[in-house]
Amino acid sequence: MSQNVISLRPFIGTKDFSLSRSFYSALGFQESILSNNMSYFSKQGMGFYLQDAYVKDWVDNTMLFLEVDNVEQYWNEVLALDLPGKYEGARLVPMRHEAWGKEFFLHDPSGILWHFGEFFKATS
Repeated sequence: MSQNVISLRPFIGTKDFSLSRSFYSALGFQESILSNNMSYFSKQGMGFYLQDAYVKDWVDNTMLFLEVDNVEQYWNEVLALDLPGKYEGARLVPMRHEAWGKEFFLHDPSGILWHFGEFFKATS
């Protein structure tokens, strides 16, 4: 295909739309309200649609991977936000070291699983 890709914007659901909007704002995403039941959250040119829709099987199986350039620094910044202490249902899982790099996990209040990771750089 000859067209340039501009973005990939997944749609995710939520049990409590207001709570999730607050959670993602606290996580550092900028909210653009699109309607009374949908917002677009973005950060540094990437984003996702949050919709006031909940289908348990869908939400329970939704995972997003956000690649960052320094996952340990990102971990410290997310840890300092104390999201699990402020948002019921949110969980933070410590860093894991894998053959491909490092990652940690954050469950949002609805159960959406976020992977925050850094791939090892290839050495020449």
